Amino acid sequence: MAMAAAAAARLRLLSSGFLSPAASRMRHSSSRHGFRTLSTLSTTLGSGAGEDEIERIRREFEDAKRNYLSIPVAIKDMAKMNPQGIYVNKNVKLDDLQVYGFDYDYTLSHYTEHLQCLIYDLAKKHLVNELKYPESCLKYEYDRNFPIRGLYYDRLKGCLLKLDFFGSIEPDGCFFGRRKLSLSEIKELYGTRHIGRDQARQLVGLMDVFCFSEACLIADTVQHFVDAKLEFDASYVYEDVNQSIQHVHRSGLIHRKILSEPQKYLIKNSQVFRFLKMLREKGKKLFLLTNSPFYFVNGGMSYLLEDEHFDGNSWRELFDVVIAQANKPTFYNSDHPFRGPSKAGWRTAAVIRELEDEIDIQNGDSYRFQQAKLSIIHDLLGKVHATVVSTEKGQVYRALLDELNSERRQCRSAMRDLFNSSFGATFLTDTGRESAFAYHIHQYADIYTSKLENFLSYAPESWLHPPHDIKIMPHNAKAC
Repeated sequence: MAMAAAAAARLRLLSSGFLSPAASRMRHSSSRHGFRTLSTLSTTLGSGAGEDEIERIRREFEDAKRNYLSIPVAIKDMAKMNPQGIYVNKNVKLDDLQVYGFDYDYTLSHYTEHLQCLIYDLAKKHLVNELKYPESCLKYEYDRNFPIRGLYYDRLKGCLLKLDFFGSIEPDGCFFGRRKLSLSEIKELYGTRHIGRDQARQLVGLMDVFCFSEACLIADTVQHFVDAKLEFDASYVYEDVNQSIQHVHRSGLIHRKILSEPQKYLIKNSQVFRFLKMLREKGKKLFLLTNSPFYFVNGGMSYLLEDEHFDGNSWRELFDVVIAQANKPTFYNSDHPFRGPSKAGWRTAAVIRELEDEIDIQNGDSYRFQQAKLSIIHDLLGKVHATVVSTEKGQVYRALLDELNSERRQCRSAMRDLFNSSFGATFLTDTGRESAFAYHIHQYADIYTSKLENFLSYAPESWLHPPHDIKIMPHNAKAC
């Protein structure tokens, strides 16, 4: 979470009434006094001297709630992350790179939202027409607000899961069909939120850029059987949906449809051409490696670069080598993205389109406001849990604990809904941990960014290295 350490400290002072809007202009001189006051309060709470500890925490909580409206004062100067930045997991010296390789789909080319609807509809028809699923399945439509990238499907239990960095199920990230399971249902089904090794063997990752339509179709198919009160095998649902999705690509259905209406599905971007041309001028070798057929790549590139005075096949002059229908290994579309090239000694860069939107949200006042409240609540919960109370005070203790937990749930829900009301953010869980998808990017991508043209903002001789205060994902690092 992009929280500046100094700003976080100011928020804690603010929540205790030590920093008001009027006093914020003198925060540099008054903050040290506030720190001393907060330190004194913590010591008093820990020692149990004076008034009852729980009553003190209760008053601190009430002060915090009264000061919520002043939070923007403390966060207005917080540094923001760059939505078009390049984020670094492992050092990369660009000047040392002499050969650049590119995929076509979602790297050189980007698509409108119509593409996921198209994939969903074509796969849905294949399920019904070829695999003999009920015709009532045709009534379902792609819901762009439901899936995110990086989910897992449990082939044994039929659930869609969002996992955190350590393999635990997100409390609000488990769906059976289109119904969200409660925490008690998750524990009843799995025994614990943590996915063990045996259970992990039943999971399949939905990590690639075409997973949105697949995840939605899986959930809708499961929901169809639930609504019809029919027994089904969850593993067969995955196999059939995945086979249908693969058919859409391998049969060429989707390629022909895109080329018939390129203006509907493809997004023109002259900046990509500028980047490729700049690399050529710097003497770099370029190749294009894609699983797509050449006629599709040729048609797409010709359309995307038609305004750059290219005609015929001359876009190929940008590349030293073009390889189509490459049948790349499963690192590209499995739950181990980027593993192949990283093991072969290549430096790897991931282009993740949704990164830009997520950083924009994290930079926004609404997200930071809820983030600040959550930070305050976590501090208070820590104090409550550290307090030993007598039996007669147990009811007061539990009442405060319940109220703080309720406030925490509201904050998490508000933050999740800013991204996706079903699963929240792609890179973060509601608890503030990095997601399992973030883990894979951290493991297998040396650098990552939202768009290829973001490299234009960096000199070709740049030495990219992780920030010194990195947590796990550099775009979530604390700002100084």
